[in-house]
Amino acid sequence: MPDRHLRNTAFQFLCGGMLLLFCLTGLACSKKTPRYPEDHARFQRIVEAIKTLETAYVKHDLPTIHELLLPLDPLAKWEAAIRQDFATFSTITLELNIDRIVIDESQISTFLSWQGTWQQTGDSPPFASRGHGTLLWSGTQVILLRGIDGDLPFGISTKPHVPS
Repeated sequence: MPDRHLRNTAFQFLCGGMLLLFCLTGLACSKKTPRYPEDHARFQRIVEAIKTLETAYVKHDLPTIHELLLPLDPLAKWEAAIRQDFATFSTITLELNIDRIVIDESQISTFLSWQGTWQQTGDSPPFASRGHGTLLWSGTQVILLRGIDGDLPFGISTKPHVPS
């Protein structure tokens, strides 16, 4: 009888050890490399450009925003509207959420949902808003904004529903 108990204990120990080995092997191999590394790197550059735009807007950093733009007339007007936001609001909070990214060769569409608050002075009540829009980008190695579409928060001070 004791011999049988010893064999059962050894068998359980062996099974537990093998299970632990399989788990550790699974954890060690769980980090996958991207199937298409160039596309993955481009996708990361797009996400980084959006984060840079969001941070620059919140920090009132117009030079950084300017560096993200292609030199196009509609974007110059958009940049002027952002400058107006910076002159109107002392505090801006903004959260951009990427809903979807569509890449068609060098043309990129990023569909966003957003929410934010804008405050004119420290003692004035903040204005809150949210919406959806699309940022249109170009590029493969360098990602630059080529257009906008929809209800985006940038230039919100020029919109009619914003309290003055």
